[in-house]
Amino acid sequence: MKTRIGILGLGGVGGYFGGLLAKAYFESDAIEIVFIARGETQKTIVRNGLKIIDDTYEMIVFPRLVSNNPDEIGKLDCLICATKTYDIETSLGSIKKCISATTIILPLYNGVDATERIQTLFPENTILQGCVYIVSMIESPGIIKKIGSYEKLFFGSTTAPISKLKELQSIFENANIESFLVENIEETVWEKFIFISALASATSYLNQNIGGILNNRENKAVYISLLNEITAVALAKGITLSNNIVAQTIIKLEKSPQNSTSSMHRDLLAGHKTELNSLTEYVVKEGLKFGVATPVYQMILEKLFR
Repeated sequence: MKTRIGILGLGGVGGYFGGLLAKAYFESDAIEIVFIARGETQKTIVRNGLKIIDDTYEMIVFPRLVSNNPDEIGKLDCLICATKTYDIETSLGSIKKCISATTIILPLYNGVDATERIQTLFPENTILQGCVYIVSMIESPGIIKKIGSYEKLFFGSTTAPISKLKELQSIFENANIESFLVENIEETVWEKFIFISALASATSYLNQNIGGILNNRENKAVYISLLNEITAVALAKGITLSNNIVAQTIIKLEKSPQNSTSSMHRDLLAGHKTELNSLTEYVVKEGLKFGVATPVYQMILEKLFR
């Protein structure tokens, strides 16, 4: 029986990893990759394919199907979600007919509450946890640009059958995706959240790229304060973290392209809706809930909400 995998959200994450899957399984009789897209993105991919531009190469891929029509898409065995966090409920609601009780859903969002939110929408389904490290973005509809060589996908579950998880890992590996099936996935997701939340908040508030954060003493102090605050919130919630999580996160940032910035900062500069609620406000609210002070997060939230 053919395994049908849908990619919901063809931005920097969904477009890149979905593109690798589409390339690997275009002629497969066992696995079908479906891009769920609309508007200009759908038209462009149908006509020209999805183009992925890296530092050293370009490739164009065609999935078996590009559609936003649930009747045309049909039932999916697996759904990889990579929209913005503010679109979770709306985007999943638009393809509800494609999700059966056996559909496995893998969220690849910047926030940490996606699994819980999706489980509320689909209480019978297996909802995995996942996160990615990659610098990639939409250059124009149907064109994804990836910067740097660092790309990793982590996923796992404490409730899903291990056979299903290993099957998905095999699908990723065969598509040359550097993926890791992680036992303690909640800690891994939170490590990524600490990285991206502090970075998104700092770059957006200071209007600086990564180099502008790391190479300026005052800017770096703001960033480190954010790391300390979000780490305190995580520990108060009972999340297990390494003792040197702040230092490890700074090292990750130092290895990132200095001229790149967070997706929230890019959205802010472009006048688009941002993930402020999931990346900044969430930390403030959880801090209040667990009695942890987050003054720098609060200051940034108040400025960016204006």
